[in-house]
Amino acid sequence: MGEADRVLVIGAGIVGISAALALQARGRAVTVLDRAGVAAGASAGNAGAFAFADILPLASPGIIARAPRWLLDPLGPLSIPPRHALAILPWLMRFWRASWRDRVEASTRAQAALMTHCAAALDRQLADTGAGHLIRAEGQLALYEPAARAAGEADWAMRAAHSVVAERLDGAAAIAEVQPGLAQRFTLGFFTPGWRNATDPLAFAEWLAQVFRDRGGRIERAEVRGLSADAEVATAHLADGAARRAGHLVLAAGAFSHLLAKSLGERLPLETERGYNVTLPPGEVELRTHLTFPSHGFVMTRIGSRIRVGGAVELGGLKLPPNHARGDAMLGKARSFLPGLPGTGGARWMGFRPSLPDSLPAIGRSAASPRVIHACGHGHLGLTQAAGTAELVADLVCGGTPALDLAPFRPDRFARFP
Repeated sequence: MGEADRVLVIGAGIVGISAALALQARGRAVTVLDRAGVAAGASAGNAGAFAFADILPLASPGIIARAPRWLLDPLGPLSIPPRHALAILPWLMRFWRASWRDRVEASTRAQAALMTHCAAALDRQLADTGAGHLIRAEGQLALYEPAARAAGEADWAMRAAHSVVAERLDGAAAIAEVQPGLAQRFTLGFFTPGWRNATDPLAFAEWLAQVFRDRGGRIERAEVRGLSADAEVATAHLADGAARRAGHLVLAAGAFSHLLAKSLGERLPLETERGYNVTLPPGEVELRTHLTFPSHGFVMTRIGSRIRVGGAVELGGLKLPPNHARGDAMLGKARSFLPGLPGTGGARWMGFRPSLPDSLPAIGRSAASPRVIHACGHGHLGLTQAAGTAELVADLVCGGTPALDLAPFRPDRFARFP
């Protein structure tokens, strides 16, 4: 097979592995490069949710007015460490523009269309790889206290307008029929019966990676320091001085993608949503469904036989040390919301989630070279959108017409904003 038919995928997270599988299915010889190995970052420590109902952007009208609170409450659902506040100002300017009503409506439409495509693509991926046994379909329950009732109703009305199906639950008794044992403070719930989860996101990613290897694909541990491209090939320059060349290169390096894009002369306004969780041993609580607490910024879900409490958004970049007090704060709330959770034995984790200001990923050709395809910036929706992104990437590499209008996801869409 000639060099033109070879593809390098940078990043062995769930997006990169899914892209490698999709390209392999189109007859391309694919090598995946990652400095740490398969699902070594956010793809291992997430909540395992295929959150196709999550179409609303993080930026919403009026949100920037709450920015001072993010600096003052280091344990809140959304925070900015003071040491990172100056560095993040350019991203916040774009985030503020993305929160204008016209932009919110446009990004919601684009996200809803992408989610529809990704849900169908996941079904195709599961059928192709035999990974269905790693998926459970127990729905998701979003819970609201009286003070957050109006906001919850507005959010789910917007989702309904984009064909998201949910059952409204009024009162603690109706909620208890879905999930017993919750604190009585929650008086409104929305249950999405079609919601699915990976039983364990790490096991799911490893399964897909093994299928890729079994079909002749290669996954190598290598640190990529920079990229270059000319009219015919793209090149990954490695830390040991070696170079790898291929007809196309897919940049799916998660929160580190903007650093490699910079070597091509591109500036992606990619920030890091540092997510925290605590994974508990089995306890007395029977968790029947994936629980979401939107007002508090975290979820509770089962990972195998364990219970994972995690979420929140800390816009803190790649260099600051973890603040595990955030995970502890979520766990404290979780124990008050669902009494009976195990009191000891939790494993802490922090991971980097790559976030663009409008909550949409970057999917498309590099402005620097058509030989480089971006597939990054999925925020907390990497697992959800991996299979669909992979098909779109394969369309671009192989010269097909993408199944979705990719204009809202152009990697250079922020270039005109000062």
